[in-house]
Amino acid sequence: MTLEKAQEDRTGYWYGDPSQVAKAIDVLNALRAYRSSEQAMRKRTRDSMAMGETDLSALRFLLAAEKHGRKVSPSDIAKRLEISTPSVTAMLDRLERSGHVERRPDPDDGRRLIVVATVDSDSEVRSTLGEMHVAMMDVAEELSPQEAAVVERFLRRMAEAVATVSADAH
Repeated sequence: MTLEKAQEDRTGYWYGDPSQVAKAIDVLNALRAYRSSEQAMRKRTRDSMAMGETDLSALRFLLAAEKHGRKVSPSDIAKRLEISTPSVTAMLDRLERSGHVERRPDPDDGRRLIVVATVDSDSEVRSTLGEMHVAMMDVAEELSPQEAAVVERFLRRMAEAVATVSADAH
């Protein structure tokens, strides 16, 4: 959905009287337009790398951990992605076959297995996501410190608001 379409569609049934909540509706529609664009970008990334969302999330987790010098075990991946150990094993089998990860013995504890992203994986992720990250940083860097503080506070509060909604809510 484009931002223009979202703005035209302000009278959605859950908003109430648009004349009373127009600014909030505009903000929420802009947020939805961003989320829609981000989801489309993630799908393009997954498609170009020929992997699913969970596989890409695992790869990004591994790359971030390696950047900070942390070792990652299969159980760390299971906890981070909130998936079962058998699911992690199947995923790592796929990622290993595709050349994205390697399983190695932990150099500090040979009984433990660690998972590392391959150099080619790092390059592929950087080339696929790098342009998007630069564009996003450019937009964020345009904000004044005051604007950045307002946006950050808003997004954190929105995340909290969404996190508190129960799946059982009717």
